[in-house]
Amino acid sequence: MERRASIERETSESSVRVELNLDGTGQSDISTTVPFYDHMLTALSKHSLIDMRIAASGDTEVDTHHTVEDTAICIGAAIRQALGDKRGIRRFADATVPLDEALARAVVDISGRPYLVAEGEPEALAYHRIGGNFTGSMARHVFEAIAFNAGICIHIDLIRGRDPHHIVEAEFKALARALRGAVEIDPRIDSIPSTKGSL
Repeated sequence: MERRASIERETSESSVRVELNLDGTGQSDISTTVPFYDHMLTALSKHSLIDMRIAASGDTEVDTHHTVEDTAICIGAAIRQALGDKRGIRRFADATVPLDEALARAVVDISGRPYLVAEGEPEALAYHRIGGNFTGSMARHVFEAIAFNAGICIHIDLIRGRDPHHIVEAEFKALARALRGAVEIDPRIDSIPSTKGSL
């Protein structure tokens, strides 16, 4: 049985629709009107094996912030919905991913308790515009919005990196690989993976 979800969000600042399948093959159809973000979300889908169909638009003439963050909110909400009661999932996973000189690690706990720790990025990254309209600081906003709306604990550490594009892409790919492992069904588990009996 495939674990699917569909989320829509309409505000005065953006319009977002997200459909995903946790049991996919990494197929994606993504259009957010922010090209670098499309690139990152395509990588997130590809390397997590989560199929994603995302259509978003917003007041990018003001800034891309609203569209980027609102899309991440919907991704997180869709992950939470698709996970259901989390029965049988592996729950914990980690991944370390290189991209040329950049190396990033992500650790995920599908805990039901949202939390984000993101460390190691150079201060200048926050102010760098990648692809013209994606500010480096937005990467943290994306991870935070996914964590809080999915109910996931995420730790992301940039171990090293120089090029802003490489840094953010390594972070997204590390998160993707960690999510892939954490949401995966373990055939040996027929219960909710918590001593409390719920997540």
